[in-house]
Amino acid sequence: MSTGDVLLQGKHICKSYQQGKKSNRVLNDVDIEIYDGDFTVIMGSSGAGKSTLLYCLSGMDSISGGEVLYRGEEISRYSEKQMASLRTKEFGFVFQQTHLVSNLTLYENVAVAGYAGGGRKAKEVQDKVRELLARMCVEDAAMRFPSQVSGGEAQRAAIARAVINRPGMVFADEPTGALNKSNSEEVLGLLSSLHREGQGIVMVTHDVRAALYGTRILYMEDGRILDELAIGKYEEKEGKAASYQKEREKKITDWLSALHW
Repeated sequence: MSTGDVLLQGKHICKSYQQGKKSNRVLNDVDIEIYDGDFTVIMGSSGAGKSTLLYCLSGMDSISGGEVLYRGEEISRYSEKQMASLRTKEFGFVFQQTHLVSNLTLYENVAVAGYAGGGRKAKEVQDKVRELLARMCVEDAAMRFPSQVSGGEAQRAAIARAVINRPGMVFADEPTGALNKSNSEEVLGLLSSLHREGQGIVMVTHDVRAALYGTRILYMEDGRILDELAIGKYEEKEGKAASYQKEREKKITDWLSALHW
């Protein structure tokens, strides 16, 4: 468990969807604490409620019961206008599909998010966009449209968009789910690099190799958090990366096996 401050907290979160006359409960009295600067990974079988929990914590979906608090303030009672402002300024999002605007270049997709955050002059935003695109290794593709770049390039631009406003938390839902192995490793490496600089991340994944970049893993089953594994901050091991990753991967797979995953 992290010793940092609790940044995001869910208390007794319930979420149900109405299907005709039947109510389908997806989250069942979930308690969760996300610590400032942690890289929290949420795993579980299909239908366990992983993505639903992420959407409820980030305000992208409403809850049916309980509370969600960010920096100690109950955001689950926010109006849609308040929630939209919070998502723009304090939260960043990376999805399996990039959701980049098709008729904007990569540069414009990131810049629009930067302008929406407010509080900075145009030149400051523009400089930050160029800095992030260079860091994400897509500066050469900055003036191309999403349809003109690879999936990996588009996802790296989406990460730049997610962090342009220096959010307190980045929510990532299967960010490597549509990528091949090499692009997945690049994207995970970038997320890990951001985390080492203090960026808080909550990531949903079904991939053990993605999970090993986290600091702790939560396992969900039937709408509840069943168990937690603390694995410490991922470190760059020069010359020993493969063995280090194998060690972390084994720790996770052994834990998951004990949970009958």
